[in-house]
Amino acid sequence: MQSFDVVVIGTGTGGQTAAVELAAEGFRVAVVEQSATPGGICALHGCQAKKYYYEVAEIVAKTKHLEGLGINAPPGVNWAQITAAKNRFTAKVPDNTVASLKGNGISYLSGSAAFEASNILRVGEEQLKADFFIIATGAQPMQLPIAGSEFLLNSNEFLALEELPRRLVFVGGGFISFEFAHFAARLGGAPSEITILEAMERPLGPFDGDMVQQLVEASTHDGINVRCGVKISVVEKTADGFAVRLDDGELISADLVINGAGRTPAVDGLQLENAGVDYSRAGIHVDKAMRSSVDTIFAVGDCAATLMLARVADREALAAAHNILAAKGAGEQDLVSYAEVPAVLFTYPQLAMVGKTEEQLKAEQIRYWKSTDTRLGWPTYRRVGLSYAAYKILVDEHDHVLGAHILSDNATGLINTFRMAMLGGIDIRKLRQESITSPYPSRESDLLYMLDPLVQ
Repeated sequence: MQSFDVVVIGTGTGGQTAAVELAAEGFRVAVVEQSATPGGICALHGCQAKKYYYEVAEIVAKTKHLEGLGINAPPGVNWAQITAAKNRFTAKVPDNTVASLKGNGISYLSGSAAFEASNILRVGEEQLKADFFIIATGAQPMQLPIAGSEFLLNSNEFLALEELPRRLVFVGGGFISFEFAHFAARLGGAPSEITILEAMERPLGPFDGDMVQQLVEASTHDGINVRCGVKISVVEKTADGFAVRLDDGELISADLVINGAGRTPAVDGLQLENAGVDYSRAGIHVDKAMRSSVDTIFAVGDCAATLMLARVADREALAAAHNILAAKGAGEQDLVSYAEVPAVLFTYPQLAMVGKTEEQLKAEQIRYWKSTDTRLGWPTYRRVGLSYAAYKILVDEHDHVLGAHILSDNATGLINTFRMAMLGGIDIRKLRQESITSPYPSRESDLLYMLDPLVQ
């Protein structure tokens, strides 16, 4: 039996962050990974990999919107070249991950992990004993209870396609479906038939409903058919592809059907019961210190019942590492707050949010004031031909930001400004005053227009 101070399970961004942080403090750290391709979802199949498609899709979208404003012909697009560029990046991830861990003095073990007790982990035929464990096993594509679901591609497989067919159906109206549908609409070459099927009455549940409606209209304008309130009875293989049959009997033909319903925490096989760790379908239950129901076992990233975002995983990993240090008397407790965590949907235009939606404020009976507008005609958007820009800013009686929602190109920079205002307790009058000297003209300089109705 090998003994360590800390054993980390998983080599995604959260697992690596925690392991390196603790190793730098002199802890004996081991990292366990069952996949033959270490590195995690973000680097291999998620945020890093998909950006190869997004960067090209954004350029194509902008040139299309600029037709008649100086662009005479759209650029040629080659899906296979994008996939090849992505593959050149992802091919190096596994070896680089292991080399980085070992270079930081961390022991690396390959194999499936399962708890035998709260302080003992079995990896293959070997037992590991540790004072602390950090579970960072990530998430896996969600399985859908639909007849014929075996015919659906998951998100990993979609990003591995060497060519993109014309007729695509995405099942589920969440992040994955919208982002991939926007990629396909711009990168498919020939005119495409793209459909998103959502069982609920509206897609993108975590986002503000008004902003989602604007994105749906923008998506429709770009050839993406978003259908809500539909139920799928079966997916069938046909001679020329697949058929998606709805409960009302309607048949939708497709070359590919993609499971865009998201991911679920990857905790199967860990035998958490043996360690006394509480969990549910949402993931491992943790407190703000990232401790599970067992004080010496932490969980971070997508396997925890928190937010499934890569940067959140990094922040949680640092908190777990800091709290292990504190338990050893070498630091202070570190608690994670999710109130100011932004989320960005990499469609075009981007949809970004931070804080609460208007629906949440109404449900919680919180008083608020708002500034909002759609189909913005400000010069920044007229110049690039973007017809579906929109915003909504929600503030409290003390003029502090409760929530900000942006539909725009470069929405990432705009939403981060509101995030920093929330973190710093900056009221909107001060924010407006300091935004006057933002580089002009830019998306950030448009903050003045957004805030004016709230300060007048």
